[in-house]
Amino acid sequence: MIGSFGEIVFEVNDKRVHTFNQLTRDSTGRSTDHEVLGQKPVTQWNGPGLDTVSFTIKLHGAHGVKPREEMEQWLIKERDGDAEFLFIGGKGLGVSRWMITRVSQAWNIVMNRGELLSANVSIELKEYTAVIRNSRRRWLDDRLR
Repeated sequence: MIGSFGEIVFEVNDKRVHTFNQLTRDSTGRSTDHEVLGQKPVTQWNGPGLDTVSFTIKLHGAHGVKPREEMEQWLIKERDGDAEFLFIGGKGLGVSRWMITRVSQAWNIVMNRGELLSANVSIELKEYTAVIRNSRRRWLDDRLR
């Protein structure tokens, strides 16, 4: 097994090829510029931003997958707002779960009766943090104890 996103497994074996390529991860910081009269703005560091991940999956019926079903599975997860852990090589990517923000489908080969033989699906994920951490509130709580 190469990895997984929830119950979707990325794997290569003698019966099935279901993997991704062109995985990119972007990480940003958050800051705010405050205007100061007659001077350059002052920059305030606000903390880390949410990471994003994107990758493409090539699906081909000759490789033991059903492209239309696989693409539908990603679309359902995106529409449901599911947040899942992303594992690659047995290790979690990032420290949180990931939420699908975009699913893009390319139907490459469609057979005579509408059967989809080959397709690409591009996935974009955003880091999902469910807990709001208020460090000032924690500091006050600790001081009062």
